[in-house]
Amino acid sequence: MDQEALIAELVSIPGKMISLHDGAYLFREGEPGRYFYIVRSGHIFIVKYGASGRVLSLRLATRDSIIGELPLYEETPTYIFSAVARSAAEVYAIEFSVLQTYLERHPHLSIALLKLLGLHMRKQHLKFRDLVLYGKKGALYSTLIRLANSYGMETEEGILISVPLTNQELANYSASARESLNRMLADLKRQRVIEMRGHLILIKNMAYLREEIHCENCGRDICNIE
Repeated sequence: MDQEALIAELVSIPGKMISLHDGAYLFREGEPGRYFYIVRSGHIFIVKYGASGRVLSLRLATRDSIIGELPLYEETPTYIFSAVARSAAEVYAIEFSVLQTYLERHPHLSIALLKLLGLHMRKQHLKFRDLVLYGKKGALYSTLIRLANSYGMETEEGILISVPLTNQELANYSASARESLNRMLADLKRQRVIEMRGHLILIKNMAYLREEIHCENCGRDICNIE
């Protein structure tokens, strides 16, 4: 079962639609987990907050992304990340108890969902690998590659990332201060690796970014920001 078919079957399970405004929290880290969510429109950041106040962004979920899935089948489910809307968004919410009953009756759906959850874990492990092995610079470079794979538009001059991100939002992907992020971006501009087009980033030398983090070319199904 491909992801499109999986999502189509999941949204047929009884649930409810929730609308969010820009900046609204869908759930917060530490809150009791009750719902499994499927994004139907808009963008939602999945983030982890540090004790120092630093923010680590893990995903930018968009249409047909599943979020809030990790507490599934826990005895006392608790969200370990926070989900905050980056824009007006809608999500379809299914109670864990309802989903679990449905999965038990439909083993094929359980297998498909398990495969998708495994893919999510692999993506996160690769992001943490880049941060640990190559530091904040490596985390920034891998984030730019993932953004390009998810939202890149081919142009004559390079790949234009079509989603505008503030420098602070971009810094959050490497748990960096905005000032540090600004210096890293300035360095990439000097080397003509990237160029700013208003609030959008044009990647002019993707090969440089890939070489710096020893990119394994693992494919867009894994190397993306969603």
